Amino acid sequence: MSSFENNVAFAPGFEIAPTKNPIGFVYGEDVFGPEVEIRRLDDIRESLSDPNSQGPDELYAIAMDVGDKADREEIANRNLLFGVVTYAAGMIGREPVRSQGHKHAISASCGASTPEVYEIWDGEAVIYMQESGSDNPGKCYAIYARPGDVVIVPPGYVHATVNADVNRNLTFGAWCVRDYGFDYETVRNHGGIAYYPFVEDGSLKWSPNPAYSGGKLIIKNARTWEDFSLEAGVPVYTQFQKDKERFMFVADPARCPELWKNFEP
Repeated sequence: MSSFENNVAFAPGFEIAPTKNPIGFVYGEDVFGPEVEIRRLDDIRESLSDPNSQGPDELYAIAMDVGDKADREEIANRNLLFGVVTYAAGMIGREPVRSQGHKHAISASCGASTPEVYEIWDGEAVIYMQESGSDNPGKCYAIYARPGDVVIVPPGYVHATVNADVNRNLTFGAWCVRDYGFDYETVRNHGGIAYYPFVEDGSLKWSPNPAYSGGKLIIKNARTWEDFSLEAGVPVYTQFQKDKERFMFVADPARCPELWKNFEP
């Protein structure tokens, strides 16, 4: 029996653990994974409500393509990739630590922008998403998620991750397409996402970005995903191990158009 400690509220399904000082990850003996990449405050300044805000220099650490060594070939053969991210605690001016926001670029493998499946492991998150990066952002959602919750971002949506508890780190994993690409242009052209998160009296609030017009914000809690054949309370990595085809809607969203018709996060 392994003595590895995941040290998170919801176990990921394989041996990986976040670190705090510095932020990053440690891998178990049978786990593969790269050196983490660090996203810094200066990387996201132009997408903040106040680009001159001060906060932690290192906002989050990301490692793309991790998992059990025994699964590596099976994951790659399906053009999938499992990524992990851990966010620092704290604030950037009035805003919580967060990402700048992007949409997924067109993947050559499937000719489409692809979805992403988030699973929260520790801390509290808001997965923010908006239907479009144009002047009218369309449907906008702020999905509150806690350990064990899963949030799916559909193809083509702009999305960003917010650390909803500024007093602790946030850690999550995500299934995405292997030949992923990030499109930041539309978000940067608008000075950020359509609604800025900010902290007031210890609570997370939202303020509209005046660079957009329209786009009502819908705030809700994470839901379960029976319509996507996902099992509540079972790590999404474990679900892949049980059924290697379960997340093929991520690698090739066109194979299941019924999942995206009238999609609600």
